[in-house]
Amino acid sequence: MTILASMSDEQGVVPGGAVPADEGPQLADGGRPLPPPEVILAEDPGGPTKRDPLVEALRIIGLADAAGLQVRLMGGLAFHARCPEWTARIDRERRDIDLATRSKDGKALRELLSAQGYTGDKQYNALYGHKQMYFVDTLRGRPVDVLIDRMEMCHRFEFADRLATDRPTVPLAEMLLSKLQIARINRKDILDALALLSEYPLGKGDTGTINVDRILLYTSADWGWWRTLTGNLDKMRLLFNTEIAPGELDFGRPPKFDVVEQVTELRKAVDDAPKSMKWKMRAQVGERVQWFEEPEEVGHGR
Repeated sequence: MTILASMSDEQGVVPGGAVPADEGPQLADGGRPLPPPEVILAEDPGGPTKRDPLVEALRIIGLADAAGLQVRLMGGLAFHARCPEWTARIDRERRDIDLATRSKDGKALRELLSAQGYTGDKQYNALYGHKQMYFVDTLRGRPVDVLIDRMEMCHRFEFADRLATDRPTVPLAEMLLSKLQIARINRKDILDALALLSEYPLGKGDTGTINVDRILLYTSADWGWWRTLTGNLDKMRLLFNTEIAPGELDFGRPPKFDVVEQVTELRKAVDDAPKSMKWKMRAQVGERVQWFEEPEEVGHGR
């Protein structure tokens, strides 16, 4: 399994290690394609794209909806879209945009982005466009990653048949999976996951709930998925109980749900669910063999 770009852009931690504090920006961590040179804008130059990347992402998704395309938001911006009262790290201007779409909509999305002032990496998209595309807002120098049909990082999950389930983001379960599949998870990703679990309940469906059955689909069939996800749940509980800083999970009000109870409930559901024979056989090998893939770093031409 090879990943060509990740949804995380800060320092990671080794599996089983302590969660580090933020240490400033990191380049190409966790498999993110190397970004283009930063464009410094003294003032907003206008144009079709918007300065705030979340506003711009929602604009693109709206245009895609109007064109009959299924395009949804992923990555860190998706957590701010679904947790709009979360005040931490509200300065979003330098953030990339991560989108998800279906293979059948890839060509039309490429044409839509081009018409809106985005330049595609021709070589990269020719080589990998069947599963991932890369664009840059020409005016602002802001990258846009587009995943197609699935996410393949440390672990893999499918979303092509799930995009119609929710909007403007991928469904809440897939948002959580996108963070909990990271073997070397960092503080930012843990905070994103904690924010989501503070604002949405665990449940059986997708209407305003985190679909636990969708998570169990992976953790009950694949021991590696189970090992990474449960390890990250433990790290989430540890960070919340011992290292959370003032304001990091501030919603301007009490959270809607007790996040420790949510983490504990999810861990119990994952552990108690019946496991496949493949899962049981892999569990006998355990950690003697690496259970996750190493995301690959890929640079960009034009």
